[in-house]
This record gives sequence, structure tokens and C-alpha cells, in this order.
Amino acid sequence: MTLKSNHRINGDRLWDMLMEMAKIGPGVAGGNNRQTLTDEDGEGRHLFQKWCEAEGLTMGVDQMGNMFARREGTDPNALPVYVGSHLDTQPTGGKYDGVLGVLGGLEIIRTLNDLEIKTKHPIVVTNWTNEEGTRFAPAMLASGVFAGVLEQDWAYDIKDAGGKKFGDELERIGWRGEEEVGARKMHAFFELHIEQGPILEIENKEIGVVTHGQGLSWTQFTITGKDSHTGSTPMPMRKNAGLGMAKILQKVDEIAWSHKPNAVGAAGHIDVFPNSRNVIPGKVVFTVDFRSPELAVIEDMEQRLAVAAKEICDEMGLGLEIEKVGGFDPVEFDESCVSAVRNAAERLGYSHMNIISGAGHDACWVNKVAPTSMVMCPCVDGLSHNEAENISKEWATAGADVLFHAVVETAEIVG
Repeated sequence: MTLKSNHRINGDRLWDMLMEMAKIGPGVAGGNNRQTLTDEDGEGRHLFQKWCEAEGLTMGVDQMGNMFARREGTDPNALPVYVGSHLDTQPTGGKYDGVLGVLGGLEIIRTLNDLEIKTKHPIVVTNWTNEEGTRFAPAMLASGVFAGVLEQDWAYDIKDAGGKKFGDELERIGWRGEEEVGARKMHAFFELHIEQGPILEIENKEIGVVTHGQGLSWTQFTITGKDSHTGSTPMPMRKNAGLGMAKILQKVDEIAWSHKPNAVGAAGHIDVFPNSRNVIPGKVVFTVDFRSPELAVIEDMEQRLAVAAKEICDEMGLGLEIEKVGGFDPVEFDESCVSAVRNAAERLGYSHMNIISGAGHDACWVNKVAPTSMVMCPCVDGLSHNEAENISKEWATAGADVLFHAVVETAEIVG
């Protein structure tokens, strides 16, 4: 037996789950603030667990708090097909970023139960801990530990802005499991996500078949000058760290443009000291985010900016420290999993196109240990990490339909 084009998920039921989850950790402007390892995160986890257990799934939790809800297959020796994303949000996040992928995975299980379909491979719906990395940097923390690229003890010691440790907070909210992180083996992994960009909407496509993920480089720059009065300090005597930063940020833009159209660069995190109206900044700390699907391009942008920044600061008499604080190499997703997504979109009659993910996702780390791919649906104006983030029920349904077919075909129907 194989799935037919009339086999679809229940879009109304999926939407209702999204709206119910959005009631937990509401934001101030219609979105969500459900940051990782907060009480709100714990409440969202309990609701997800309740829904999973109602569908007959068994819940496993590892030492990083990753949640694994398992539907058994008919072959006890067959490796599971995993599907999921994350439930944590930005401080001013939307209702769909990450959450769609987790609840879309659960809707697959509900639909299989409705249709009484069995699969050879077990299917496991996953909620990865701390994908956003807002409260505890870096992003994709728990999937990174799972994939063996980050150390668990190091992750446990990461502190939030208030000095609280990740490991302590995981214990506090009651979601530190006993299972060894990374011990699970996967037949494949699929992740559904909103695009977080404008391409699908502009191209009027319902589905993005994600073939690659951009690589990312985060470099922190610390410039030191001298605090002094803005009114009484002569221009030749100033050591303006803020001006040095401005000149470097102009270089960031120029360097990214030199690798158009697929490279991007900007500084999102900026701290200015003392940040007073009538004091010339004596110190600035900012992080430059470069991204490209080509590793050589990322390395070129990093090197050129480091040289330019040193020249600028030397000329202005400013101190400069440069530290690489995060990043990952570009990702090429598994060809067979990508084909499963593309074939599903074609079978269901959804308009689709190949796309490169501009953001990091848990799938980028999982790809190191299992065949992986992603499904994307459009979001209005490409807006995400914002409480105004929005998608339509139809887009959510189309993405979950494609996810359903790709996952179930990979898990192999029995009967």
C-alpha cells in the first residue's frame, strides 16, 4: 500500500493545535514569549506531552531535555523516522516558527491513527531544546549536543543574562531526562518550518524543497577608545569607538554585496558604552553575522573584514579585539530525503521550488548524523522573529501534507 493524493492531514485540527499552543507564553503584541527553560517552556512541553500520550505515543527525554514521542512500527529492528522542530520562541516571537514543525509532526501521527495505517519504521516526533538560542547562546544547542558538535558539560554551564545556568534551569523546570544524548539512531529526519524569508511568497509557491542550508559565521568585535564629552572634546582629540564601529559596519555591507546574490551580512547585536547622550562612546561590542551557502565565501568575508577592521582601528588609534563566537558550515541535505519532499509536493499537486534555507535549524546539525531534509511553507512578507509573524491555514496545511507524505513514504506503509 502507498499513500494516494487524497490522503491528507486535517488542516483545521493542526491549526487548532497551533492556536492552543500560542496561548502559552503570550507576547505583548499577539505573538509569543516562550523562551527556553522558562516556566512557559515547561508548560508548552506538558501540553505537547499530553497530546502525544492521547495518541498512544511513548515519550522519551534525554539529558538535554530533547523530547521524543514514538509511534511503534511493525519491524522492531527498523530504525525510526524522526520528524520535528522546536517549541521555544524568541522574546518577541511568532506563533509558527518551530512550533509548526513539532505540531505538524504530531498531526502526521493523528492522521495515521485516523486512517489506521501502520508503518514498518517507527515514527518519532521531536521537540529539540533551545533552538532559538536567545536565552542561552548559541542557537540549536541541544541538537548540536545530540550531533556531537557541542559538549554537554559546556552546554550545561552556559549562563543567561541573569547568571542562571542552562543545566540548573533544565533541572528546575523538570525536563532533564536520563537518556544519553545522541544515543538514538535515525533512519531519516524531516523538519517542517516557515521560510522566514520572502522568496516563496514572491514566487507564489506553496512549498519550498530545501536542498541546502546557509553556513553562518558570528564574529564579535570589541573596539575601545576613550569616553569624553561630546561638546568639549575637539575633533582631532577624539577616540570615538562608535565611529570606528560605523566604518566597520559599512565594510560589512560592502563585503556582503561583493558576493551577491547569495551572501548576506549585518550586525544585529550592538552594545555601546557608556551609551549616554553627551558622552563619546569609549567602547562598543557588536557581532557580525555573515552567511552564505558556500564555505569559501564565508571564509573570504571573515578574512577581508578582519583586515579592514584592523586598518580602520589602527588609523583612528582605537583598540580592537576579534573573537569568533559561533557558526556552522553550509549544509547539503540528503538527496533521497530531498527527493521524498519534492515527490510528495508533486503527487499532491502543490506548486514548489528548490530553496536554500537562510536561517539555521536543528536539521542542519542532525544532518551530520542522519539523512535529513526540510519542507518550507511561505510566511507573510518573509517576516519572522517578530510577533507579527503570520502564515495562512492553507500554507500550514500544504506544508504538513507534504511532510506527511515524505515521512510516511520513508517509514514504509505496511499492508
